[in-house]
Amino acid sequence: MAGRVGICAVAQTTYERNKWHMRFQGMALDVLESLLEQTGLDFEEDTGIDTSISVSDDVFDARTISDNAMTDVLGAHYRCEEKIAQEGLQAVYYAAATILSGHTDKILIIGHCKESQGQSRNMATHMAFDPFYTRPVGLDFQAAAGLQARAYMARSGVTGEQLARVVERSRRNAQKNPFITDLPAVTAREVLASPMLADPIRELEAYPVSDGCVGLIMASEEVARKVCDTPVWVTGLGNCMDHFFLGDRDLTSNFALKKAAGLAFKRAGIDDPKTAFDLVELSDKFAYQQPMWAEGLGLCDEGAGGRWLDQGGPERMRVNPSGGQLAGNPGILAGLVRAAEAALQLMGRAGDRQVDGARRALAHGVMGPAGQFHTAAILERD
Repeated sequence: MAGRVGICAVAQTTYERNKWHMRFQGMALDVLESLLEQTGLDFEEDTGIDTSISVSDDVFDARTISDNAMTDVLGAHYRCEEKIAQEGLQAVYYAAATILSGHTDKILIIGHCKESQGQSRNMATHMAFDPFYTRPVGLDFQAAAGLQARAYMARSGVTGEQLARVVERSRRNAQKNPFITDLPAVTAREVLASPMLADPIRELEAYPVSDGCVGLIMASEEVARKVCDTPVWVTGLGNCMDHFFLGDRDLTSNFALKKAAGLAFKRAGIDDPKTAFDLVELSDKFAYQQPMWAEGLGLCDEGAGGRWLDQGGPERMRVNPSGGQLAGNPGILAGLVRAAEAALQLMGRAGDRQVDGARRALAHGVMGPAGQFHTAAILERD
């Protein structure tokens, strides 16, 4: 990509099953104050942050124009404020495009979600479907994932035992992540004994209901070098959306992910994703998605997701040292959290989950039923 855009600061709240004691604004204020402290930036008219991007969703917030209530915290009164809904990594894409266009040189991103406050996360995602043909049969993201998981497992030969080990590893990694505070480790046997949600997906193979907030400050290279000792550069971005109706799609093709990743790799000059990255932060709402998305990203060969798991691919390629989405991040924020976690790794600020010597990372986000919409971002340090 032409020009350089850097991530200068990262902040997160903890991700909990129910943050009943905090409103959206309170979570976001904690994140904002940390970001400003890290960079020394402010909202002064000529020298401060003049563009903000919120990540929120009207259905999960239970209000229309859900970003409207956040403008005070975002410093967005009489300033440029944009909203990203659903797939949080799009905020990084939007910010990079805005900075590279010359529109601004400093952007604040804050995303929030409280999945716990609705009656049901499945009822919220049910609203994403066509009201005449697909809502009446009860489709939601979980049911769609069940259809995709069954088709993928039949095609690839991936087994329930292999996927149970994916969950076991994710929960084990999460024990080193201070932002995951209330999710115990589990064994593969416990995963296999958990109740069925949407055959073949079991309860512990789905990401837990989560509340939390995450934020970044992104800037042009000139500003980034002034406000941050270890800026992380966004060197490649790509996204792609597949068909709306599930019946129009091959659910096992990874069509949108391959297109999104291909664009990001081309822009970053990456020829072989199997050897390109020191770590990968991948959005895995359900356990089967980790090997399936790994195939789509080119981390392993087509149809080889099961062998990749058995041969230690996730550990060898340092996939989700944070625990990933399976350890609990709100669905709409998962891609943004993946970018935040990758940036912390490249800054050398990942604590007990730090990958030694990490210099290049892949962050991935996904939204929509059965992986309809994917985003990929390549992050690098000097």
